[in-house]
Amino acid sequence: MTKNIISFCLMLLCANFSFAQNANQKSVTIKGKILEKDTNAPLEYATVVFKSITTPNEVSGGITDANGNYSVEVKTGNYTVSFEYIGFKTEVLNNKSINSNQTLPTQYLAIDAETLDEIEIVAEKTTVEIRLDKKIYNVGKDLTVRGGTVSDVLDNVPSVSVDVEGTVALRGNDNVRILINGKPSGLVGLSSTDALRQLPAESIERVEVITSPSARYESEGTAGILNIILKRSKLQGLNGAITTNVGYNPAAGISGNINYRTGNINIFNTTGYSYRESPGNSYAYTQYLNTEFDDDGNLVSDDPDTYTEETRDYERIRKGLNTNFGVEWYVNDSASLTTSFLYRDSDNERNTTNTTLQTDALGNTSTNVRLDPELEDDKTIQYSLNFNKNFNDSGHTLTFDFQYEENNENENSIILSDNVISNDISSFEEQERILLQTDYVLPIGENCQFEAGFRGNFNTQSTDFIVQSVNDEGTLELDNTQSNLFNYGEDLIAVYSQFGSKIGNFSYLLGLRLENTRLTIDQPTSGNFSKRNYTGLFPTVNLSYEISDRENVTLGYARRLRRPRSRFINPFPSFSSLTSVFRGNPELDPSYSGQFDLGYLRRFGKFTFNASTYYSHATDGFNFISFDTGEVVTISGQEVNVIQRSPINLATEDRVGAEFTLTYNPSRKWRINTNFNFFQSEVEGTTPNGLSLDNKNTSWFARLSNKFTLPASIDWQTNLFYRGPSQDAQNDNEGIFTTSMAFSKDLFNERASLAFNVSDLFNSRKRQQTTTTPTYISESEFQWRERSFNLSFTYRFNQKKKRTQRGNYGDGGGDEFEG
Repeated sequence: MTKNIISFCLMLLCANFSFAQNANQKSVTIKGKILEKDTNAPLEYATVVFKSITTPNEVSGGITDANGNYSVEVKTGNYTVSFEYIGFKTEVLNNKSINSNQTLPTQYLAIDAETLDEIEIVAEKTTVEIRLDKKIYNVGKDLTVRGGTVSDVLDNVPSVSVDVEGTVALRGNDNVRILINGKPSGLVGLSSTDALRQLPAESIERVEVITSPSARYESEGTAGILNIILKRSKLQGLNGAITTNVGYNPAAGISGNINYRTGNINIFNTTGYSYRESPGNSYAYTQYLNTEFDDDGNLVSDDPDTYTEETRDYERIRKGLNTNFGVEWYVNDSASLTTSFLYRDSDNERNTTNTTLQTDALGNTSTNVRLDPELEDDKTIQYSLNFNKNFNDSGHTLTFDFQYEENNENENSIILSDNVISNDISSFEEQERILLQTDYVLPIGENCQFEAGFRGNFNTQSTDFIVQSVNDEGTLELDNTQSNLFNYGEDLIAVYSQFGSKIGNFSYLLGLRLENTRLTIDQPTSGNFSKRNYTGLFPTVNLSYEISDRENVTLGYARRLRRPRSRFINPFPSFSSLTSVFRGNPELDPSYSGQFDLGYLRRFGKFTFNASTYYSHATDGFNFISFDTGEVVTISGQEVNVIQRSPINLATEDRVGAEFTLTYNPSRKWRINTNFNFFQSEVEGTTPNGLSLDNKNTSWFARLSNKFTLPASIDWQTNLFYRGPSQDAQNDNEGIFTTSMAFSKDLFNERASLAFNVSDLFNSRKRQQTTTTPTYISESEFQWRERSFNLSFTYRFNQKKKRTQRGNYGDGGGDEFEG
């Protein structure tokens, strides 16, 4: 199937370039020069476009070199010739007859002051657009993420937080659906956390935060959707940018985006390579409570408590290459066809040293050192095809998307206990995903719009987990009790319709989505096979009232779904630790929730205030519980209890919260942004063994970003983030504080920028947790990545630097109905 798709894409690309050719016309060469009118300086990368008068679809063109010269091959005939350059007025030669090789007169382009003013006006606008069903944050120039990753970018977006393990949460809820350009993508991969840490930050144009998704979007994600839009320029000619970076802990990388548009063809590419070392550590101290009572409260056993102290040191090396190449063909003025190819290859190495100190009931201690060197190779290939048809200028459109993706993730780990090989573990994971989607939008009159669409996702995933253990003879052999072949299939069919209208200052968007999900779980190694099939209706309501052009109120409702993923269902345990394992729950059911979101926006003077309150009620909510399995493992001759962590469905979960964002711009050189998010969750449920997990958890996080321009036009930015303490039925989490700081200087007439940033300035980004159960108490600390420094250099060619700052959130956009 892959070969057929490749052949089809190649045929499309060939058709793009050959469609307009006419064998009955001969080719001639046209030369010339383009200069700046005021200075007579040559304009490099200026564009010359030849559009045939007799054959409208026939367009040719080229760009100038460093001396302003161009040479273009065209067919004989009559043309409209245009000469274009970013920020300059376009010059046009009408009805130019081309019959032989010739040199056109030198063209002088004048600076378009009006266009430049427009660019400055747009650049100084605040960088959020408020729509009926989402907020759009333009990434702009965030100094603290230069040379960083998409994960770093998301950690600076209001409403979003990224914990020490890289888990992305929206308003404190980690069930977030992450999309790339509106669709599931290989850039997210099998493990979204790892993939987001490898995609360069410079590849992002904007992030859409969708807390009340309309019916156009899939129902997955009880917290909402984060849609990451990658950069793609549509300017004529050749333009792009390249960024290089070096850092410590040792890191280096290079990434670039390039775009070439001439006539009706637009070619784009984003490529990046990164090398990063990420040392981390964790610590856990567990007290096993050996005192036992019967159901009547009578003492059964009063054995002394035992203790385990476990320390892990992580040494990680991540090397990743990703590239996205595509061609966009403007078939005519109203239709376009885009084909693209994505490739991601990451080669990771992780060395974990696990030291366990065990104290038995008599006070005797023993130590075990467990080494776990792991090699991981991830590869993703994705082919995409998009067709877009605009029937007129009023928004009447039809789009079609096809996407095929392959993911492969291979891991190998040799575990040594006290320098003796105990296990050889290999994991081979393959995933295939196919997406079919079409959307139709029909404006009705001036203020109404109807929309309908279809979506099909067809996913298959296979995980072959092979464990070899040391036998009595001291050699490795296949361990059938721990090896596992797990096949997982998920097919999703969805149709939707929605209608929106604007009546005076009031706007509404009403939608309904129908989704059918079919799951297949097959474990040949254990003989388990099951199928599930569930269908749901998901209504959405989005309302907006514009009090004035500087003040509005929004209200949204959406029914959402959280599906159990393959890792949550797979019942075979993880192998990261002998004494602490993760095991999936094959009986896990989907969780449904209804959620409301009330928003308010007000702009006054140099301040912008944006506030939201929200509430959700979920049934069969997921919750992760830890418990003593009753199993023991022998470490250095002593028996140690095994603790298991697994997901279960609870009866209900209610979440309520509020967030506030305030932006203040004292001057063009100073911008301050602060974001505060408060949320409370209340869970009611009981574990299978009768343990009540009823709990009310209150937490909050706050973010402050301050950017100031120092003398010599040096930009200085500081970001502060604090996540307040939280608790649930079993865990108490302490607060986390982190600081990032950056400096940047533009060079070469704003064509280049040099930036230096420090991530986690005080090395304080650590999760500290206390877990309490009837059988044990555990205190733990985890730090994914230690403090790091980064120096980056960016050079832009034929691109005007955007002066928008991501600290400047708050301005509202129009009440558009698009999703």
